[in-house]
Amino acid sequence: MTTITIRGVPVKFPFAPYDIQTKYMEKVIDCLENRQNGILESPTGTGKTLSLLCASLAWLEARREKFAAQPKKCDDSPPITLPRIIYASRTHTQLSQAMQEMKRTAYNHLKACVLGSRDQMCIDPEVIQEKNASFKVNLCRAKVKRKQCKYYQRIERASHVPPVSDLNIIDIEDVVKLGRECDFCPYHMARELKNRSDVVFMPYNYLLDPRTSKNMDVEIFGNIIIFDEAHNIEKICEDSVSVQIKSSDVDSAVEDVESVNEVLTKGFVDVENVAFTSEDLQTFSQMLTKFNRELNGIKQFKLTQAGSVFDGDYIFEMFKKAEIFEENSSGISDLIVGVLDFMSTTSYIQRSGFGLQIFNNLLFIAFYKQGPEFRQKIKECFKVQVEDERPEYVRRTRYSQNMDKKNTCRVLNFWCFSPGFAMNMLMDRNIHCVILTSGTLAPLKPLISELELEIGVRIENPHIVKGDQVCVKILSKGPDMEPLNSNFENRSNPKYLQSLGLVISNLIRVIPDGVLIFFPSYVIMQKTIEHWQNDGTWDSINRTKPIYIEPKDKIEFATAMSEYYAKIQDPSYSGAIFMGVCRGKVSEGLDFADINGRAVFITGLPYPPLKDPKIILKKQYLDFRYSKNKEYLKGDDWYSLEATRAINQAIGRVIRHKSDYGAIILLDSRFTNPRIKNNLSLWLRQHITDMKNFGEIIRNVRVFFQNAQKFCTPYVKEIAIEPLIEASTSKEINSREEEPWDCSPPKKNR
Repeated sequence: MTTITIRGVPVKFPFAPYDIQTKYMEKVIDCLENRQNGILESPTGTGKTLSLLCASLAWLEARREKFAAQPKKCDDSPPITLPRIIYASRTHTQLSQAMQEMKRTAYNHLKACVLGSRDQMCIDPEVIQEKNASFKVNLCRAKVKRKQCKYYQRIERASHVPPVSDLNIIDIEDVVKLGRECDFCPYHMARELKNRSDVVFMPYNYLLDPRTSKNMDVEIFGNIIIFDEAHNIEKICEDSVSVQIKSSDVDSAVEDVESVNEVLTKGFVDVENVAFTSEDLQTFSQMLTKFNRELNGIKQFKLTQAGSVFDGDYIFEMFKKAEIFEENSSGISDLIVGVLDFMSTTSYIQRSGFGLQIFNNLLFIAFYKQGPEFRQKIKECFKVQVEDERPEYVRRTRYSQNMDKKNTCRVLNFWCFSPGFAMNMLMDRNIHCVILTSGTLAPLKPLISELELEIGVRIENPHIVKGDQVCVKILSKGPDMEPLNSNFENRSNPKYLQSLGLVISNLIRVIPDGVLIFFPSYVIMQKTIEHWQNDGTWDSINRTKPIYIEPKDKIEFATAMSEYYAKIQDPSYSGAIFMGVCRGKVSEGLDFADINGRAVFITGLPYPPLKDPKIILKKQYLDFRYSKNKEYLKGDDWYSLEATRAINQAIGRVIRHKSDYGAIILLDSRFTNPRIKNNLSLWLRQHITDMKNFGEIIRNVRVFFQNAQKFCTPYVKEIAIEPLIEASTSKEINSREEEPWDCSPPKKNR
């Protein structure tokens, strides 16, 4: 353990920190001490999370000592306050990793807990078996309100006695295990523990989605907000305040209201204990019906390339037709909450309330503030996009059965295109400061502009590894001279797919241990796999290293990962391959250090769908902003950056610490484009080499791994690299004394 003093704060670090770690921690403490927002970029593998935790926890502990030592006030100087750290990341896997890091620091005596969902933390058998998410929430609330949940009843007592009180850092697995052992509710226990914790870990949406934040009772005022893995923060901000509602949802809401009214009017419950009347329900039902009539009656669409699009303030025109205004919106929202609460506590109604919840979400965002200034913000930052849903996706209600013969369902998308809109909703709550950090945040200027944040502290750290630990190659053609390009026109080309397979099947023979292969999307990955299975390429690759594919199901994913890691450790195999997609589970937050990931192949550029209405409108929004403020990105520049940011994240799975090493193989000719190359991480660009022929990359990669053995950690196992299959008749091979490789078509299974 090493103690260094940074900005007057003694920081205990597990070892003597590297220079870039010290600089990073200086910036963290600058943010906390001066109450300044910060954007801090440090490449994956530079100890960012450890540095972030040690610096912030050291500052918090020093602050606590000042608080304890402050004299009684005798002047007008402000008192020293004790903020709490709210540590947010994208997934619970990332949060769990951060909590494990905290346990290994000298600050593991501080209190920390994590907030999760009922899906992750509920142990009530009746609630667990409920598949419908809305039913699950309502059932839980009903049992708590009726005092029928024995697990909830034991929260108060269990929170003050061992073993709960003995634990300082309580992860989801910890609290669920204790809940099962001691018969208390882990979900509500976590919410109880957050009130006494120094650090509260939670997913992004618990902060950025104002509705979720309210439901989770997250106290933000005066506290420190840290967004780790913040490379997706803009999209998360936009999604958190965007709402999609369908005419079938509104139909369902009408049915909910009428079902409740029927229970009231037939005298099944004591109306004196109900906060609303039958007249209230009838009036609200009429409002919903009028809103739906307006939605279904939009005939003269303002057709654009993105479909039927209106400015954001068009939503107020629709509400006006339903007789919903600023003045009565709050009362309507309270009525909806009351109806949902009533539905959850009566046995006479078995409905999810989903439509009501969606409608209330729309009200919440549209009327979050009142006045012309906020309406103008809605107009600028949002778009109302209307489309018809295909018949097979229509959710049936007794009202939707009476739709026209086409059985269409109208869909209203209330989309936000300004990340700053959601960020401002957070900043309005007078927080201590915000820190956004990740390995891939650049370019910083447009990020800051979009988030509309006052940034006082920033840093862009280099990587900690040296040049002989990283091998970065761009390959534009396969061994058969077929161009490698996975653009839309070429991605189904059999010659391209065969050539891509030849490249991979040969390169994995000179790469030890684990290899990650990333595709632009699930669809492209599946089509490629099907082609390889038909032409024999799959068997050729699988014989060298067994292949695992990223599934979408959580349980199947965990199983696949476990089997992959087991194969890596098995000395009878020469490693394994995991195929995943950019922006998928494998590419975000998972650690493939050392033998678990010696190479990563990127097979294409994961551009967002070009004709997606939301993508079209986002590009138009940015072009408009750029015309007013050159700090913004142009729409096309943002579109390109979206692809390379996803690639940067996928690449970051491999080089995980100072002594790690690995190869990064970019298998698409478009990577030679300066615009694409310049969007790759700064630390990566200095190592890139364009390969002119396949023999050259084979030789380079082989030599790299032979030389890199000096960087091996104790966990690396030695493997014998199989010799390559003898060469084919390629003229390029015969004209040079290159090492042979297999560029002949694979033999099909018989």
